[in-house]
Amino acid sequence: MATARGRRHAPRLSPLRAGAIVVVLLCLLVYAAFTKHVPLRHGFRLNAVFSSAVNIDPGAPVRIAGVPAGSVTGISREPGSSDAIVHIDVDGSALPLHADATLKIRPRLFLEGSFFVDLTPGSPSAPPLRSGATLPVTQTADPVQIDQVLDALDASTRTDLQQLLAAYGTALTHVPSAAENATQDRLVRGRTAAQALNDAARRAPAALRDTAIVAQALGGEHADDVSVLVASLGRATGALAQDDDDLEGLVVNLDLTLQTFAAQSAALGSTITRLPGALTSADDSLASLDQALPTTRAFADDLVPAVDELPATITAALPWIGQARALLAPGELGGLSGQLAAAAPSLAALAPSLSGLSTQLDSVSRCVSRVLVPAADTVLQDGAATTGLPNYQELFHALVGLNSVGSGFDGNGQYVRAYLGSGGASFSTGPISAFGERGTGGSLDVLTSLPPEGTSPANPGREPPFQTSAACAAQALPDFNGPAAHGPADGPGR
Repeated sequence: MATARGRRHAPRLSPLRAGAIVVVLLCLLVYAAFTKHVPLRHGFRLNAVFSSAVNIDPGAPVRIAGVPAGSVTGISREPGSSDAIVHIDVDGSALPLHADATLKIRPRLFLEGSFFVDLTPGSPSAPPLRSGATLPVTQTADPVQIDQVLDALDASTRTDLQQLLAAYGTALTHVPSAAENATQDRLVRGRTAAQALNDAARRAPAALRDTAIVAQALGGEHADDVSVLVASLGRATGALAQDDDDLEGLVVNLDLTLQTFAAQSAALGSTITRLPGALTSADDSLASLDQALPTTRAFADDLVPAVDELPATITAALPWIGQARALLAPGELGGLSGQLAAAAPSLAALAPSLSGLSTQLDSVSRCVSRVLVPAADTVLQDGAATTGLPNYQELFHALVGLNSVGSGFDGNGQYVRAYLGSGGASFSTGPISAFGERGTGGSLDVLTSLPPEGTSPANPGREPPFQTSAACAAQALPDFNGPAAHGPADGPGR
């Protein structure tokens, strides 16, 4: 009974309180269903410093490539500055964000009104951001308003712009004069700048295609090549900023260079008019170079083994270089070169006196090459007695024979020993100068058992046509194997 009485008197939940709890739970469920956000919890928080946040309000959407990725939760002022800090809550689906992420305030569509924050997550090679990180103002941008544009276009600026457009129109429609055509290249002669721009537009597709190829090549072989390039450029820029004096000198020299270009504007304009022809020639040259590149590449491939052998070649050449250096020392060839340098003036003074000797040597060399050498190389044809040897070799053989025949001598002088056979024919050589004066000396009598068959060479009956007043090289070469090479026998007793 006590237990039943206790239950009967236990406090019950009032209908009003139960209804309030149900309403709160329904509101939380609806909020979570539509916003996909759990109350009293926040996602990834990101802070960004903007030079001006007047165009953005709390609750403004944050988008990545047009897709919602979070919202602006608040705006505050950066301490000690006029910049504003925009607090952003980023959805988990937009993560990860990197250190080089950027944010821009952009206008929404006309029907949407207001502005939104365009978020770029950054490159994968950059370090990831942690929740609560703050991006500096250098990685944010504000939209340009129409009033800012109108403020820039004041009266003087509009006047300058009108003059610029008028001068540009005149430059485009200007027809070159005869004097200007005389100084222009044939490709642009007699044409206006507008026509040249039209031609450039027609050639633009091919140029843009080649530019795209170059741009793709500049992107590098790896995804982080451009970021490495930008980082290296940043380090180079920082190094330039460290030395203000050198940077100031660079700017001053650049100003002087530009002034020089301005002073030579006429020559520069003439150069620009000739530029199309030069570009055409360069295009042909590049085409030829493109054709030569495969051969050059093959040559480079063939050169690789030689380059691999180059260190060993250098190592093997080092001892020779050491010996050559010692040989060229002052005590060796170095001293000899000094002595030759001292003797050079004397040799130079001797050169004029050698001109006559050179002339005589030239005459001798011509005589030897045109007369003596052909005569010595001739093979004498003597029937069965032909040896087949050149004339000079037969001369040496005859000298050896004569040496053996005339080797004896007695108190009366040299004598010749000859073995004479018995027979019925005797022959006489006629007067021989060896036995007295020319034409008055004694004769050599020979007794033989066989009659003579002929005489080689034939007795011409007179001296050969040798002219002592003519140069040796101009003398006619005798015909050693011609008609006078063989003749009949002189007969007995002669």
